[in-house]
Amino acid sequence: MKLIYWVSTSAISAFLLLSSYTYLFSKSTIEGIKQLGFPDFFRVELAILKLIAAVILLVPFASLQLKEWAYAGVALFLLTALIAHIKYKDSIFIILLLFLLLGVLVISNVHMHKLIR
Repeated sequence: MKLIYWVSTSAISAFLLLSSYTYLFSKSTIEGIKQLGFPDFFRVELAILKLIAAVILLVPFASLQLKEWAYAGVALFLLTALIAHIKYKDSIFIILLLFLLLGVLVISNVHMHKLIR
């Protein structure tokens, strides 16, 4: 059970860290976010929040309540991204990836609660 928790949590956190980096430094990602209609300040805000969420999810001594807020924030981000990519008729690959990430996020959260019991 611990292995499933750590693998899923590490995968989500790695995605968040990579995504945060690309939101700040990748010209193609920055342009893509603009094309989706989001303002530039929102891109920077999301990058910072993703970085914070990744750290909170990975730190074992973070409180349960703080971790739940991080999970909720990541889920909200993924759902918003999913809606934006569907609306702009982006690649099915991106849409499937977002569904996969939502699934991994749920697995991480469920196994976190199993470890607490």
